[in-house]
Amino acid sequence: MNMNDEVIVLFGAGSIGEAIVRRVAAGRNLLLADYNEAKLVEMKQHLTEAGFNVETIQASPEQVLKVDLYGTAVLLEEFGRVMAPGSAGIVISSQSGHRLPALSQADNQALAMTPTEELLDLPILQPDVIKDSLAAYQYAKRTNVLRVAAESVKWQAHSARINTISPGIIMTPLAVDELNGPRGAGYKKMFELMVTKRPGTPDEIANLAELLMDRRGAFITGSDFLVDGGITAQYWYGNVSEVRNNGVQK
Repeated sequence: MNMNDEVIVLFGAGSIGEAIVRRVAAGRNLLLADYNEAKLVEMKQHLTEAGFNVETIQASPEQVLKVDLYGTAVLLEEFGRVMAPGSAGIVISSQSGHRLPALSQADNQALAMTPTEELLDLPILQPDVIKDSLAAYQYAKRTNVLRVAAESVKWQAHSARINTISPGIIMTPLAVDELNGPRGAGYKKMFELMVTKRPGTPDEIANLAELLMDRRGAFITGSDFLVDGGITAQYWYGNVSEVRNNGVQK
């Protein structure tokens, strides 16, 4: 890497992450981490060819992807210890966390503030409560938002900021596969209910991320931004049966 001491770190070499770093990493050192070596190589090539200064590391699934919930908690805790004044971070969560019914204040506190190594032992995260993979995903994404809010208090002690973005359906390679798969009809029916009549794009998420990472976002920390074309509002307050029954719960 060059001598510039400003570093952008991206965990997860996906389309949304690439769109974000293209906006905020110019002139800075960029470190990419993912468990998938092929994805790392591909993104490094794209960004190097575009003029970015890029290095990569291959993070193990045990450390980062054990579960979405635990991996994110580890990263927040570890980065919170070393963030320099003026630094900013973003966690990409999901609209799915907003589809989980309201939890008690005690459960919110536990998910937000339980020491990381004890997190997976909480009663609310046991199999008698979380009975399928969808519920596990929703709890993980709700916990991401809660942990960021709690950790932001610690980050403030370092004059650093951290926020979450909860995207809806965004056009990534995975979403394209889903649209062409068995659940494609459900997605298309959901799009008909949305103000945009279409899925979002990585650039639309990156536009918000650029603001949150920039000095223009200096007053924003500990917050979550739901960016889903209004489909979560439809889920709770609109044509509930259509949105809940279409099989799409990303």
